[in-house]
Amino acid sequence: MIRKARIGDVKDLHRILNAFAAEGKLLPRSLSDLYTHIREFVVWESPETGEILGCCCLHIVWEDLAEVRSLAVVPDRQGRGIGTALVRACLNEACELGISRVFVLTYEVRFFENLGFRVTDKQVFPQKIWADCLHCTKFPDCDETAMVLEIANSRGTGG
Repeated sequence: MIRKARIGDVKDLHRILNAFAAEGKLLPRSLSDLYTHIREFVVWESPETGEILGCCCLHIVWEDLAEVRSLAVVPDRQGRGIGTALVRACLNEACELGISRVFVLTYEVRFFENLGFRVTDKQVFPQKIWADCLHCTKFPDCDETAMVLEIANSRGTGG
C-alpha cells in the first residue's frame, strides 16, 4: 500500500536508505534531513504487518524540474513491483504539481527506461550538480547515469 510518509516513518526510512548508502547505491540521509523533507516521500507499507518496505522521494528542483530520488525497496521484497509503484506515485504527484520534467541519477538504467525515462547528459541539470552532488564522495567523478522523463508526454504513467 502506497501512502505519504509520516513523521513516525523517519527512523525506518533512515534505516532502509542508509543500508543502501553503505553499499554505495544511494547518498546517505541524516535523520535531520529526513524530518526536514518528510513531505516529499511516499512509502510502501505492508498491509499485513504495517512495516515500511520501500520509499521514494519527489524533490522539486525548479519551476519545471523535479528529481525522483531515495528510491529503495528492502532486498527481500525487490522484483515485486514495489519500486515501480513508488516511482509512478511520484510521477503522478509531479504531474499534479504541473512539473514538466523529472530526472533521476541512477545505477538502474533499465528499471527507469521501463518507466519511460531516457538517458541524458548530466550537464543539463546544473542546479542538481551544485546542490546535493557537492556532498557526494564520488563528486566530481559521478558514475551514475542521468535520465529524464518529459511529464507532459507521459502524464505520470510511465509511457
